[in-house]
Amino acid sequence: MTLVVVTGGARSGKSAFAERRALDSGLPVTYLATAQAFDEEMAARIARHQRDRPADWPTVEEPLEVARALAAFPTPAAVLDCLSLWVSNLMLAGWPDEAVLSAADALLAAAQARGGLTVLVTNEVGFGIVPENALARRYRDLLGWVNQRAAAASDEVWLLVSGRPLRLP
Repeated sequence: MTLVVVTGGARSGKSAFAERRALDSGLPVTYLATAQAFDEEMAARIARHQRDRPADWPTVEEPLEVARALAAFPTPAAVLDCLSLWVSNLMLAGWPDEAVLSAADALLAAAQARGGLTVLVTNEVGFGIVPENALARRYRDLLGWVNQRAAAASDEVWLLVSGRPLRLP
């Protein structure tokens, strides 16, 4: 089992790197997408991601129950894109912080139990200024805690900066 976390800022090349990491494994890959198209701009982003990944990769769209979905994957490799939107989805659904953190633990346990390769994509949102409102601060903090748990459970952690991958110790 190999668990890989790929993090970085917006438009840093995270998804492309994660997809290459999975493709280079030589294993059949299933893609788990957490995004929801609430507007036209997001629908366009989702469509671009769909065009960019290999056409023969099955895609599972699951905005909330990612641990259950991941556990059911038929392929030995998986890309989950992304934890950031998943945490946002859970918050929008009214989940309290402890429930989100428990769900993250369940996701990591599912990834470890399934064997094979699992690549988790997430955003690093803690490099900027302190957000001005409580909801944004809660999101930043909650995603930071989820990312810490994912990194601690992983075999590899990669930080993407301007399209350049840096492997973290």
